[in-house]
Amino acid sequence: MKKLAIVTMVLFTLGNAIPTFAADEHNVTNGITTAGVPLGLHGVDAVALTTIHDVSEGSAKHTVVVDNVAYYFASEDSAEQFEAQPDRYLPQYGGFCAYAVALGKKFDGDPRYADIVDGKLYLFVNEDIYAKYKQDARNILRNAEKTWPSIEHTAIEDL
Repeated sequence: MKKLAIVTMVLFTLGNAIPTFAADEHNVTNGITTAGVPLGLHGVDAVALTTIHDVSEGSAKHTVVVDNVAYYFASEDSAEQFEAQPDRYLPQYGGFCAYAVALGKKFDGDPRYADIVDGKLYLFVNEDIYAKYKQDARNILRNAEKTWPSIEHTAIEDL
């Protein structure tokens, strides 16, 4: 009887475990895509955003999954470019706002407020924060770079 209770408890625990997606390390949209993982970059085509600074809506038809996060692309060509070199196009700090990361926080990164510095994509939460960032961009990014390793694996609610 004791063994049955232990087995039942283990099965109950495993059955109720929440799947671990990249929720703490990556800024993702609530819910699950047809790929079975959350959506990153608000569904915006990362290749178009990084190369021509265009906020192009991606399509689930062109999905690439990296680190348990789905990214949508406007074309098969963009999806192939991303798949060949994801690090070239992925937003820094998991897609969280770079200004907030510099302050030790994880706020939403909005692709409409993006900057590319030295070939890297940085996102910001809104127009006001983006304007503040532009006043001292190098220092903000330097502070974010120092801070990110200490908060990367920390849950948002714990910051």
